[in-house]
Amino acid sequence: MSGENGYLSEPKGFATAAIHAFQDPEQWSSMAVVTPMVASTTFKQYGPGNFKEFEYGRSGNPNRDVLEKCLATLDNAKYGLCWSSGLGATMGIASLFKAGDHIICGDNLFAGTSCLFGKICTKLGLQISFVNESKIESAIKENTKLIWIESLTNPTLTVVDIPAIAAIAHKHNVLLAVDSTFVTCYFQRPIDLGADLVVHSLTKFMNGHTDVIMGVTITNNKDLYDQLKFLQNSMGIVPAPFDCYQVTRSIKTLALRMKQHMKNSLEVAKFLETHPKVEKVLHPGRPSHPQHELYKKLTSGCSGMVSFYIKNAALEQSQRFLTSLKVITLAHSLGGYHSLAALPSVMSHGAVPEDQRRVLNITHNLIRLSVGLEDIEDLINDLQQALEKVRILL
Repeated sequence: MSGENGYLSEPKGFATAAIHAFQDPEQWSSMAVVTPMVASTTFKQYGPGNFKEFEYGRSGNPNRDVLEKCLATLDNAKYGLCWSSGLGATMGIASLFKAGDHIICGDNLFAGTSCLFGKICTKLGLQISFVNESKIESAIKENTKLIWIESLTNPTLTVVDIPAIAAIAHKHNVLLAVDSTFVTCYFQRPIDLGADLVVHSLTKFMNGHTDVIMGVTITNNKDLYDQLKFLQNSMGIVPAPFDCYQVTRSIKTLALRMKQHMKNSLEVAKFLETHPKVEKVLHPGRPSHPQHELYKKLTSGCSGMVSFYIKNAALEQSQRFLTSLKVITLAHSLGGYHSLAALPSVMSHGAVPEDQRRVLNITHNLIRLSVGLEDIEDLINDLQQALEKVRILL
């Protein structure tokens, strides 16, 4: 069902679930409204091997348990597993497979994901192919076990048709994993679109306060959940109780934050589209984006991500723009309440070979913005004054 501006309607009861799901005060002896923080690494047993619910902190913790169940609910799924980072979640999924198995990855991924699959998993005997999403079916082999895509690619914000790729995957009995970090479960639920596994870097929009590093895996498949639960415990890629406490706190405001991220990023994109020193703006929520209509079919809105190309700018001028920003901070990462700017060609994708960056249009004049929650007038004024510092041939 379509809602405002042609997008899908926002999920019903999302904010209520984020605040209340698996967090009934009556389940704690203290009746605390806020989920209590449990730091203990071990738990008393009634007898040898006879424990109430939790045995050892690596195997399970009350704060992690609450967060995992709540996050699964928000993604309209049954099972969630939290990991010490988004890449930890990715490694957990990669560890489902054995030497000789084949994994297909999109060719335009977060550089950390590309590095993990291309440089680490290959050492473990996995066969990895990086292909454009339009060519995935032709890359499937008899030993292909997994397709890995991002719902919105980093940093060029290409929209991936999840239902179409899910149909291809399931036709060939292959699992589909979707990294939905850039969109979040507030705007899109990939499980509903056919994904078998969903990954979020909770470090980004989901936590939203730039003070926790964590990842989560979501699935409806009990067998996959059981395998991943075993790997989570056996590999020890687990988050700390306090970090789980922090994210449980943060997701209570996720609906409010994402609405404001969307509002601000659309205004920023609209401003940039009119600026004479900007060559092209990439924002799936703007009609100028070539996949705008597809994006509206797959989501209920857009996050704070905007990328744009400064017209005719060499590396020096892009650096001048970024170092001239006063409100927006030049820094790695994204998704926090404060706005961040990055130069992907030097920062997040600096290790990607230049010829490959050229194919992906990750050039030195491509700027990535994570638009935060500041007053929109201050953000636009900051972009305006920084662009004035750029000297280019118009």
